[in-house]
Amino acid sequence: MKNLLWLAAAAMTVSTPVNAAALSDAIRADMPMLMTLYRDLHANPELSMAEVRTPAKLAPEMRKLGFEVTEHVGKTGVVAVMKNGPGPVLLIRADMDALPVKEQTGLPFASKAMGKLPDGTETPVMHACGHDTHVTTWLGTARRLAAMKGQWSGTVVMILQPGEERVIGAQAMLDDGLYKRFPKPDYLLAFHDSASLPAGTIGVTNGFALANVDTVNIDVKGVGGHGAYPQNTKDPIVLASRIVMALQTLVSRENDPQQPAVVTVGSFHSGTKSNIISDEAKLALTVRSYTPETRKLLLDGIRRIVRGEAIAAGVPEDRMPIVEIEQPSADATFNTPELSDRLMTLFGGHFGAARVVATKPIMASEDFSRFWLADKSKQSVIFWVGGVPQAKWDAVKGDTLKLPALHSPLWAPDADAVISTATEAMTVAALDILKKG
Repeated sequence: MKNLLWLAAAAMTVSTPVNAAALSDAIRADMPMLMTLYRDLHANPELSMAEVRTPAKLAPEMRKLGFEVTEHVGKTGVVAVMKNGPGPVLLIRADMDALPVKEQTGLPFASKAMGKLPDGTETPVMHACGHDTHVTTWLGTARRLAAMKGQWSGTVVMILQPGEERVIGAQAMLDDGLYKRFPKPDYLLAFHDSASLPAGTIGVTNGFALANVDTVNIDVKGVGGHGAYPQNTKDPIVLASRIVMALQTLVSRENDPQQPAVVTVGSFHSGTKSNIISDEAKLALTVRSYTPETRKLLLDGIRRIVRGEAIAAGVPEDRMPIVEIEQPSADATFNTPELSDRLMTLFGGHFGAARVVATKPIMASEDFSRFWLADKSKQSVIFWVGGVPQAKWDAVKGDTLKLPALHSPLWAPDADAVISTATEAMTVAALDILKKG
């Protein structure tokens, strides 16, 4: 009831405009320090759930600002809390993990780091998704909110989240008592740098923003033998090929065309030699959707098609294909309409309409969704901040197919523009949500 009263009070309160010039000047003064941090984070990336150096570097900075800091939440996560009188609770999240990618940007501070995958394999590591800009913005926002305590009232819960790239970190923090050990949020905010927007542009998606993502592995079993005597075999390559083709009908003929869906067979492996019919073929799929209903239709349809094609091929019951859905799966990220509309208006008024766009949902995934799914009564938004350097954007006339994407070894955002814009946007949003009555 208390939270509902604060939400209602916030909705009725008239916002006091932020002094945009003063805020921009304060962030500009912080930028040399923040860019030094960014370059350090970029040169020293860490893989999912192995983030040790990053939280150790950031936690002391938050303590200096007056936050109550708890480390090792969800293994390597950080929770920093600042209570500043009565009011709603706002959670601000930044993810801090990097990817097993060898950097090819040519930046003077390019990563040369190596890490180990869960299976022990050594790999180059790079911040190819821009999480280093997220962490830097997180500190920049914390500095502004700590310096502007007289302009807001409520509680800020700022979290550094591990393991986003493996979609396990958010749930790990929740399982470790994020909503029980710390103030439970009324509002959830995050941002992500974008390789599809020019640097400094803000994008807000209303409703579904990112997709459910399921990885499906299919083990197609056959009866092997000599390539000269196919009548004595049950060829798993032929069967798997029929399965691949039949799966295409799930999207084209079974799914509502107005409901986005993707079924991609990304891997097909079988056989060792041209004259040997294998006894097994392996398929790996990525399956993407937004709604629970579409997700169920696709996954149930995959199981049905796989079994039906095997029966049609005369595969005996004890050699039926095995369909496995890898866990954890990523759940769709939903931006609540009320907060999405509020931020569109707020950002448009603060930055000018030319710098704020309504963005379409995409089929990538994010585990920020877990924080809202754990309690759907909350207001939640993840927004985008463009990172494509303006000169590069202009050179290709905004054709993103000609630009490096997120997860590319060539992705080098205009970090100064991303961090300064995102820090200002996150601070303005926090001040609006936590405005004094």
